[in-house]
Amino acid sequence: MNIKVIEDAKKYKCDVMVISKFEGERTFIADINQYVVDDDGFEGKFCDTYIYHAHNTLAQKKILILGMGKREELCENKVCKAVAKAVNKLRQIKAKTVCFELGLDKDYGKSAVIGAYIADYAYDKYKSEKVHHLQEIVFGGFTQESVDEGRIFGEAMKFTRDLANTPAQIATPDYLAKTALSINGIQTKIYEKDEIEKMGMNAFLAVGQGSVNPPKFIHMTYSKGNPRKKIALIGKGICFDSGGLDIKPPSSMLTMKDDMSGAACVLGVMRALVELQPDIEVHGIIAACENMPSGSSYKPGDILTAKNGKTVEVDNTDAEGRLTLADALCYACELKTDEVIDIATLTGACVVALGSIASGIMGNDEEMIKNLIEVGAKSGERFWQLPMYEEYKDSLKSDIADMKNTGSRQGGASIAGIFLKEFVKDVKWTHIDIAGTAFLEKPQKEFIAGATGAGVRTLLNYFIK
Repeated sequence: MNIKVIEDAKKYKCDVMVISKFEGERTFIADINQYVVDDDGFEGKFCDTYIYHAHNTLAQKKILILGMGKREELCENKVCKAVAKAVNKLRQIKAKTVCFELGLDKDYGKSAVIGAYIADYAYDKYKSEKVHHLQEIVFGGFTQESVDEGRIFGEAMKFTRDLANTPAQIATPDYLAKTALSINGIQTKIYEKDEIEKMGMNAFLAVGQGSVNPPKFIHMTYSKGNPRKKIALIGKGICFDSGGLDIKPPSSMLTMKDDMSGAACVLGVMRALVELQPDIEVHGIIAACENMPSGSSYKPGDILTAKNGKTVEVDNTDAEGRLTLADALCYACELKTDEVIDIATLTGACVVALGSIASGIMGNDEEMIKNLIEVGAKSGERFWQLPMYEEYKDSLKSDIADMKNTGSRQGGASIAGIFLKEFVKDVKWTHIDIAGTAFLEKPQKEFIAGATGAGVRTLLNYFIK
């Protein structure tokens, strides 16, 4: 999809021009017969659309009037959603070239372009018949800078969604490692199995030992000048999660290619940072492996020693993500960054608690958590803080090790956070559980079914603010 900015989109010759209408107001283009629109009952309610067949005085064949709701309620997120709705409609009518002339009183270019990218997405790589995409979108009334930033965000989300949608037969640990190495402008180190073993990451290694595909530990570094802040960003990288010997039922296993959505988010973010060029240092970290059942799999009752020396009794092999994150967190804390963020499709308990509407968030620094929640809200992503009460730790007690890897089913998302906290030392840390938001089983609002690119918008906005 080609995106351009011009001064006056009304004069641009294309298939469809999109204009706005607010409730209680007329359209701002004189060539539109407002009486026809009124007679058809189009009021401009938020995300409603109306197709107007243009006459010879306009350069476009059709006009799509986009309802923006009440003017005083307009914000970045609403612009994103409205443009996404328009793009979905434009794809339905097979438009190829489109111009948006929304006549807004603020530069919403970034949000508009992100909305266009979200709605024009489809993972049709393995379909014989490809879906219809818009070939070109032209925006009038926005600055080139805001549109360019929106394009970077949109491309990062598309990149992340493509990775998370890729079948596990292709998106192996080695595939993630090669993807990381292919990103220009960052330094990347891939640690192989023997090197991982030397670093003492035995919890991570245990999870991957049942697979024929060897694990990869990925460390990417972006740095600009004299960075004002240093952050480690960890993404859960379970390329396929069968549950191990505590195997999942078939229905639960079907979408487990998405269990590396956190890693996909990290790769998308690191790729975008190269273009955005913020004055920070970001370490992108992925412990990539597969959790498979075989004769070499780790077993319930095994005792694992993590990188920081703490021992873990394996209570359930399907609580594997926290074991890989444990070693990744130990590694990140040794980098002496200002902050550590991990993002993971970690617990079914978080899905039960928050559904697919919000991601869970918790950590050891209230100000950092608050900042991420606020940035998320402005970015169009909801985060809900879950508690980390000390009492949750009781269910992790083990008779033969420092802790078990699972506890009570009650408060499961918080218990997972308490487990991770045991591997965080001397740094501000936030854990984001995207188990419910990273992958949709059916369309939801502006997103189609499948990967959503959860976390990308929030993390990029957090890094550049």
